[in-house]
Amino acid sequence: MASKPPKGDPVQDAPQVAEAQHAAAGLPAIGHTLRVAQQQMGVRRTALTLLRVNQKDGFDCPGCAWPEPDHRHKAEFCENGAKAVAEEATLRRVTPDFFAAHPVADLATRSGYWLGQQGRITHPMYLAEGAERYEPVSWERAFDIIAEEIAALDSPDESVFYTSGRTSNEAAFLYQLFARELGTNNLPDCSNMCHESSGSALTETIGVGKGSVLLEDLHKSDLIIVAGQNPGTNHPRMLSALEEAKNNGAKIITVNPLPEAGLERFKNPQTAQGMLKGTALTDLFLQIRLGGDQALFRLLNKLILETEGAVDEDFVREHTHGYEEFVRAARDADWDETLAATGLTRDRIEEALRMVLASKRTVVCWAMGLTQHKHAVPTIREVVNFLLLRGNIGRPGAGVCPVRGHSNVQGDRTMGIFERPAPAFLDALEKEFGFAPPRHHGLDVVRAIKALRDGDAKVFFAMGGNFVAASPDTDVTEAAMRKARLTVHVSTKLNRSHAVTGARALILPTLGRTERDRQDSGEQFVTVEDSMGMVHASRGRLEPASKQLLSEPAIVCRLARRVLGSASRTPWEEFEKDYATVRDRIARVVPGFEDFNAKVARPGGFTLPHAPRDERRFPTATGKANFTAAPVEYPAVPKGRLLLQTLRSHDQYNTTIYGLDDRYRGIKNGRRVVLVHPDDATELGLADGTYADLVSEWRDGVERRAPGFRVVHYPTARGCAAAYYPETNVLVPLEATADTSNTPASKSVVVRLEQSAID
Repeated sequence: MASKPPKGDPVQDAPQVAEAQHAAAGLPAIGHTLRVAQQQMGVRRTALTLLRVNQKDGFDCPGCAWPEPDHRHKAEFCENGAKAVAEEATLRRVTPDFFAAHPVADLATRSGYWLGQQGRITHPMYLAEGAERYEPVSWERAFDIIAEEIAALDSPDESVFYTSGRTSNEAAFLYQLFARELGTNNLPDCSNMCHESSGSALTETIGVGKGSVLLEDLHKSDLIIVAGQNPGTNHPRMLSALEEAKNNGAKIITVNPLPEAGLERFKNPQTAQGMLKGTALTDLFLQIRLGGDQALFRLLNKLILETEGAVDEDFVREHTHGYEEFVRAARDADWDETLAATGLTRDRIEEALRMVLASKRTVVCWAMGLTQHKHAVPTIREVVNFLLLRGNIGRPGAGVCPVRGHSNVQGDRTMGIFERPAPAFLDALEKEFGFAPPRHHGLDVVRAIKALRDGDAKVFFAMGGNFVAASPDTDVTEAAMRKARLTVHVSTKLNRSHAVTGARALILPTLGRTERDRQDSGEQFVTVEDSMGMVHASRGRLEPASKQLLSEPAIVCRLARRVLGSASRTPWEEFEKDYATVRDRIARVVPGFEDFNAKVARPGGFTLPHAPRDERRFPTATGKANFTAAPVEYPAVPKGRLLLQTLRSHDQYNTTIYGLDDRYRGIKNGRRVVLVHPDDATELGLADGTYADLVSEWRDGVERRAPGFRVVHYPTARGCAAAYYPETNVLVPLEATADTSNTPASKSVVVRLEQSAID
């Protein structure tokens, strides 16, 4: 049987620390998966549910966006994917009685872990102005409340419509259609906080803001560079692809400030050999200082240029632009500056160069370790320079691979969830639906928080996610949300954002991926796009957690009918009844989705076109792939300070906390830990096991403090530290963002460590 949720918050200020592990998955992962699944779902439901995850006739995992191979295992999921499924398919319920027993003030004192463990929300809930508790509300009244507040706005641009990466293609398309018919492009999304830097850099350099590789390209590569990424926790099924590449003869270079168990050795639970011994993955570990990646790739590019015959001159001549300016900048790369920026030794960089020159097919993978710095966009441009030099874009086994972190975050952007839409997309929308969408740019996440803070936005609507916990500068974000007239969250489970509200608040409970979606025309399915541009169907099989739940498409359609009224010519009622009619419209608006319904009916779905990958055509402003020549940047850290990165524990998915352990790093029963190199800790007078407050330093002089973190001596890069988010988001200034992309710079926060009052 499933177990009941915890009644009280567990103590989190006394974590236990053991040796870090040096291999991922294996028997411990299987045991942990089954234990968590049984606690949430019970034995029978666990078997019925997990065997349908990521199957061609099943549902897409609500976790990460890593693609599925054509041949699927019966258990085509990872440990953290199973945790995500278990929390959605849980038998625990949050009913109106729960809200009656827990006023909002009480919910605000609870940890994210405790809130998430309570289970699925069963009814629409309303917090009236001045009220202490949420109370049940009918769907009709909920939509009336939203319509009242929107009608009271001076401009549609005083509303904000946020999207989480879990939202399906159909729901996302309808959502952006509603917002634009209302008259705003205020469509921030979780991509603004993660891979916006990737999209900005790739759109400028190769013309498409997505990765250029398919899963089989990793299998065919000679060299895979994994930079600023921890797949063992964040994208565990990626380890299978790396293992296959290794078995085919590939080499792997890992570039990261922390050693990570998953990149050391992978114990594949699908094979006996994998369970017993596993596969060593990393051939060369470059333990780089935070923010030193641009300097590393710039120097590698200089060394390639200096090596006779190393440049693919035919590719450069035929397919690229800006080469001469790039060469002048690259030749200025300096060894001493690079060693200072990266913390690496000369012999390690030269070893990496030898591996690069020996490879005819190279893939570079990256995640937040590259995207969340002030100079993130020029860093990723430098990665593109690196690949262009040797013709490693548009050939099998080679290319760029930004690894997306949420199951449909890429699909949501494809569907038009973007505050700065392309004119061609708006033209197609106008032609198809007969209204003039707004052309001015809207608000991204950071600008939306500022607008709420300054009173320029008054209604906040979130399609999924946990906006308050995910956003930077926690105190500023929470104060901004509390200034709103109305906050609305479409949710499956409780989170921090439900306890930090505007004057009025609504929680609208929705179906999960695991659940059957029945509408008037019959049972429906939705579609998603993975990190490599594969689009496929997702069909839930469980009965809904409550008869009161509506699907995301149904919520959007009913909201649009109530807010837009008879003035809208869009057939919202038809769209709600039959999602195939939505896909027909997507097919006429979004390139690559022609004949959408027929293509997605094929088992496994279809691959979206990608001009650089498919035909070495680069739809940039120059018509070619663009070399760039930005100045090299890296963070400056004053003496006595450390450079902090925020990161996930292994018992965590984005802001969802599954448990209080970080098994691979040796942390148990606690999250308030800061990982510091022993030599740095000694210099700062911080013994292992002492407690410190983390205080960030920013040019505004505001003190941002995260108190009571246990110091853990850990083999980080010198001068660097690491701690879990969302607990450390309070340290990230709202103004500290990446140039161009405006992504919060959560991987390079200058901090000082002060002795904690609890020590």
